[in-house]
Amino acid sequence: MRFFDYIKESVSSLANIRDHIDTYDAERNIRQNVYLKGPNILILAFSIVIASVGLNVNSTAVVIGAMLISPLMGPIIGVGLSGGINDASLFRDSIWNLLIMVLISLAASALYFLISPLDLANPTELEARTSPSIFDVLIALFGGAAGILELSRKEKGTVISGVAIATALMPPLCTAGYGIAHLSGKFFFGAMGLFTINAVFIALASYVGVKIFKFKEVQFVDEKKARHTRTAGAFIVVLIIAASVWSAVRIVQKNNFEIGAYEFITENRTLDKAYIYDYEIDGRHRVLEIKVTGKRLSDEAISALSLKAEKYGIKPGELVVTENSMDSDELGNSDRMLTLFERTEGEIALRDARIAVLQERVDSIENFTSLSGRLAREIALQYPEVSEVFLARGSAVSADSLRVSPRTGIIIRLSRPMPEKDRKKLTEWLSVRLEEPDAEIFIRQ
Repeated sequence: MRFFDYIKESVSSLANIRDHIDTYDAERNIRQNVYLKGPNILILAFSIVIASVGLNVNSTAVVIGAMLISPLMGPIIGVGLSGGINDASLFRDSIWNLLIMVLISLAASALYFLISPLDLANPTELEARTSPSIFDVLIALFGGAAGILELSRKEKGTVISGVAIATALMPPLCTAGYGIAHLSGKFFFGAMGLFTINAVFIALASYVGVKIFKFKEVQFVDEKKARHTRTAGAFIVVLIIAASVWSAVRIVQKNNFEIGAYEFITENRTLDKAYIYDYEIDGRHRVLEIKVTGKRLSDEAISALSLKAEKYGIKPGELVVTENSMDSDELGNSDRMLTLFERTEGEIALRDARIAVLQERVDSIENFTSLSGRLAREIALQYPEVSEVFLARGSAVSADSLRVSPRTGIIIRLSRPMPEKDRKKLTEWLSVRLEEPDAEIFIRQ
């Protein structure tokens, strides 16, 4: 019994965080960090430009470096705190300063992308910030939780929660700036939607932390004003929670649809005498378009394909089949298709022949390298005077006929003089060993 009591006390001691929380000092720090003033304005602009450069060149390391100096955490944590302690004034200040930060960030990133000489053909890092995923939500949620916990504890450690929060906020703002610079609604609205969702989840996590740690609520002299403030605060909190739940459900549905679509494509590439050669997945609108070539699909085959898709969570109206096919008569009699197949087979045969030649060359080089090592060891055992052996294979060009012939050259360096008879014996041995009577052999001291 004592053992279980000891375990219980140990677990309680480890899980107890209230003794490590200082809500008074935490509230003071959060209020100070809400306001954007002085050097923080330039630091924000600089960090946004650095992150924009990283996204522009598809460099994750540069983006992470920008996150280390970003001051974006303050106003959003302030929103969560204001909701938790019913402080309408702090809520207004937090929203206002957050808006200023967003405008500065958009201006800095848009200016960079306007003057940047770099123009990526495939900006994958930017495109990844145009639609939210469940991973973005998790980063925002746990980043906000880590932020309020770090600010609330007495012992200030090495947790840099601002990096996690900046991970959720900075790249979308930079991408929105890219959308402004290139007049792209897809990038701007997609990135701002992701930014808004992430900001809401960070504020929600901060609000929950404030309630758990029992921050002291604002006391009102006028009870009527207090009641109105609490009602408005409760309404805003409910609205944020409802929006968060709705966004999370939509994101999970989108991810599930995309996963099901990928699985369906992977397991149903071949359709009787047809083939899915391309596809497009729109998880936001729940549409999967497959592009089919080969023999034209019958209505029954398309219906059967729709039934298969339902097993992967894709409803009949969500599957679009685009055919680039031919009827059986066309497929059998078309000179164009025959030429295409013959050309493809010819290209494959040519490719295989080239691969065989290249493989032969690789094998020859590997054998030659192995031979070099064996020769060096054999020569060193027989002739201690030899210090280095150079073995090379190239071509010799005749000056009169310009005829090119393969030739092997060997250079042997001596650490001390070698008798002439040993030189001659070594030269003859190498010619036999290499099976090349015309090998060029040079013995130097």
